[in-house]
Amino acid sequence: MYRASREVSPFLLSSSVRSRLLSPAAAAAAVPPSSSSAPFPSHHLPPLLLHLPTTTSTPWQHSSLFFFSSLPGPSCSPCAPVDDDEFPSPTSGPPSQESVLYVLKMLDKSPPRALDFLNCATARYGFKPGARVYNLILRILAGGKEWSGDFWAVARKMREDGHAVDKGTYLTLLFSFKKQDMPTDASALVQFQSQASEVAMRDRAVRASVEVLSAAEEWHDDIVGEKLEDVKLVLSETTVTKLLGELRYQPMKALRFFRWAVRKPDYKHGSAAYNAMARVLGREGTIREFWSLVEEMRREGNDIDIDTYVKLSRRFQKSKMIEEAVQLYEYMMDGPYKPSIQDCCLLLRQISLADEPDLDLVFRVVKKYEASGHFPSKAVYDGIHRSLASVGNFDEAERILEKMKSAGFDPDNITYSQLIYGLCKARRLAEAREVLDGMQATGCVPDLKTWTVLIQGYCSVGEMDRALTCFTDMIGKGYEADGNLLDIMVKSLCSKQRAGAAYTLVLQMLEMAHLKPWQATYKLLIQKLLGEGKLEEALKLLRLMKGHSFPPFSEPFATYISKYGTIEDAIEFLKTLSPKSSPSASAYLTIFNSFFKEALDGTCIFTGSDGPTARLAQHRHRLNSMIVEGEHPHPWSSSSRSVLYGSKTNLTGGLASSSLAKETMNEHLRGLKPSWQTLAAQFTKRGNTRTT
Repeated sequence: MYRASREVSPFLLSSSVRSRLLSPAAAAAAVPPSSSSAPFPSHHLPPLLLHLPTTTSTPWQHSSLFFFSSLPGPSCSPCAPVDDDEFPSPTSGPPSQESVLYVLKMLDKSPPRALDFLNCATARYGFKPGARVYNLILRILAGGKEWSGDFWAVARKMREDGHAVDKGTYLTLLFSFKKQDMPTDASALVQFQSQASEVAMRDRAVRASVEVLSAAEEWHDDIVGEKLEDVKLVLSETTVTKLLGELRYQPMKALRFFRWAVRKPDYKHGSAAYNAMARVLGREGTIREFWSLVEEMRREGNDIDIDTYVKLSRRFQKSKMIEEAVQLYEYMMDGPYKPSIQDCCLLLRQISLADEPDLDLVFRVVKKYEASGHFPSKAVYDGIHRSLASVGNFDEAERILEKMKSAGFDPDNITYSQLIYGLCKARRLAEAREVLDGMQATGCVPDLKTWTVLIQGYCSVGEMDRALTCFTDMIGKGYEADGNLLDIMVKSLCSKQRAGAAYTLVLQMLEMAHLKPWQATYKLLIQKLLGEGKLEEALKLLRLMKGHSFPPFSEPFATYISKYGTIEDAIEFLKTLSPKSSPSASAYLTIFNSFFKEALDGTCIFTGSDGPTARLAQHRHRLNSMIVEGEHPHPWSSSSRSVLYGSKTNLTGGLASSSLAKETMNEHLRGLKPSWQTLAAQFTKRGNTRTT
């Protein structure tokens, strides 16, 4: 049974764990968090951030500062006055792009303050926003309908200054507008981006340079460099950044161009070019070149900006390059532009999601987090606890839980779910159930997600009977299952060749709980039922699927019926697809094509009972019956006729004989209604011409 220890240590991880993960010198260097409560140590912050008010709104006038803002003056919303002495002197010069990006990132949940800050930096200090700053402020302003006017004002100013919306930002903006039901803005954004692309295409030098670089199989300065000079490419940081963006899927060519450019007179890479190059190289396959570039940036006095860090960290995590993500986090925490607390929590979560979480990576992240003066949040404690429970280090997990309590954070369903998952993973299923049963005594009532974790734990080790018992207990306690839990149960039952039990469970949930299964759940179960020869049950699921407005899943039915079914099965399937009208032409064609494919399936040299000719003869009667017995023959379109004609021609061509095709179509002519007679006549006429 899981019990919390009463011993409390100032460290998040005990000395024994640290000593196993670190060398003695590194373990001794790990210090407890300082007593400072400031979220960021001031000596690491860029100058503007130190003077940014943290408890009051900023008083900057929109109309008199950044002229592209359409926000009303401060009279529309109360702002506390701030003395000019709180800001650096205008003679101190403009802030760097990285400093402005860092502050904007901290203000990304407050669009008015973010825009106020940019106004101040621009008008008071002469700051000129670069492409990265423009893209970030657009993403911030796209967070609400009320900032639409400011968004488009900034976008127009961005275009005037010669900058473009990058692809990632464009997709983010488009998704945001659609999510907020802003169709006008979404349409305008598409048009805006299209116009920007046309402008970019008119930049002949950049376009020609991209073509030269893309076409070069090998890099030779005397050849490629001469071609670049021939297109009269004027090197500037903006031009280099644009070219690197165009070459983002050719990282080594981008790097060679980057090296070539810096050797040219009167040009030197700045922060924007270095960050653009880092974004291109920060991927699997060029990771060594990436870290070499990062060291070069440090030597040259350039930093990775916070926006580049976020993009690279997400890419590393998505690509399962967790060690690289941790190394990048450590690098940033040692610099002036530190990742947010949320970034730490997301990284800890990604580490814990591995099959066997690396505790060394956990400790490295926590060590940097503590060294910066932060106190662990509930999310940080959960991130550490999740990894420890996942690797089966329950003693250390107990100590973390006790330390979390002493810090004023009560364990909740997230905390207990992590423990239950770890116990199930270690096959300590009885203890996992004890934890769930004992939660209510601690004042924490299990929620659906906690029950789901336990049931999924039973399923993962093949204990399906216990999973079903637990599922029944959950329903008996008044919980309502959701589509996710039902999908877990169905997948697990089907993996144990118990599709019938999964079918019964789905029907019960539909009847008792009015639960709507996922489309993927329907599709999987239909396939498994047909695999066990249960056509009637699969057809019932198809009807239910249509009732829930899902697209009909017809493919496996056509294949099954053509191999094992009867004409009655085919007709019943077509009626299920269209219960109130005649089936569509495509539905008939699906069945026809399945019959043709089944008839030809095999080696064509055989002509006996196992050959394609014999199979076609068997299917011919099914085709006749389906057409003749149709109560409401469908008016076939020309495209449908061509599909059917193509299938028939392929079939007769494969048999090297047209007599069977002609005989089949002649049988269609007998007893058919006029609309079918017309089709058959046209078909036979075309068939005779084609096969003669």
